[in-house]
Amino acid sequence: MEYSKSFMENAKQQNLDEDEMQELWAYEQAIKKAYKTNAEIRALTAEASEKFFAKDSRVNIRLSSQELNAIKYRAMREGIPYQTLISSVLHKYITGQLHA
Repeated sequence: MEYSKSFMENAKQQNLDEDEMQELWAYEQAIKKAYKTNAEIRALTAEASEKFFAKDSRVNIRLSSQELNAIKYRAMREGIPYQTLISSVLHKYITGQLHA
């Protein structure tokens, strides 16, 4: 069986034996047949993400200036908009990833 150069380099890094290489190669070929291109995979993923994470509701809350400034400072340190930080914290809380 003839493997691509990049596949062989990857297999060497993972110390795969011939049987493991054949299994991995077969798996990668099956994936390529299922999705013709990476662009198609990205398009399907983007579409699914848009549908799942659609933000179609607004919420207004009142916070003290001190709390809002602390949130804005934290968001600035993280390099994200403060609204995104608030949304992320709420999402993590309701999915059980963050506990009060």
